[in-house]
Amino acid sequence: MKKLIILLTLSIIFANACSSKNNKENQETTTESQKSLHDFIVKDIDGKDFDLSTLKGKKVLIVNVASKCGLTPQYEQLEALYQKYKDNNFTILGFPSDNFKGQEFDSNEEIKSFCTLNYGVIFPIMSRVDVIGEKQIPLFRWLTHQSENGKMDIEVQWNFQKFMIDENGELIDFLSPRELPDTQKLIDWIESK
Repeated sequence: MKKLIILLTLSIIFANACSSKNNKENQETTTESQKSLHDFIVKDIDGKDFDLSTLKGKKVLIVNVASKCGLTPQYEQLEALYQKYKDNNFTILGFPSDNFKGQEFDSNEEIKSFCTLNYGVIFPIMSRVDVIGEKQIPLFRWLTHQSENGKMDIEVQWNFQKFMIDENGELIDFLSPRELPDTQKLIDWIESK
């Protein structure tokens, strides 16, 4: 009987040790598998690879943009923000999308021309993508799903939603489409150390 009790006790201790080890391994796997902005490669407006790891050490504002939207004049404020802070480890990435009421041109060439001629945009514009739905690109899946970004679930509500990413590539916060690029919340974040 004594041997049986000892065997049961050892079995329980061993089972607990294995369970604890598995839980620790699962936590490490979750942490290690958590992506950052710097893990993605996207296409720029000219169809070339843009490795987002090149933005390490910079705050990044990601904006889904559209050329034929009532909010399109935000391009002007976005460009002014970019000009003011581009030399202070800050950049903006525009992602044209036609997901909301067909408000974007069909070709990257038309988008590039529109942005340059009408708003003098020189901040980086990427190729046209889907920011919602079944064809949502992996970057926007990461931006909008807590299971991917480790921070929060965010619905892309409309064109010109703004995602704030810190120098380490971590999602910090977002601004709704109608919040203007010169809002104090955004300025304070850019200027914070």
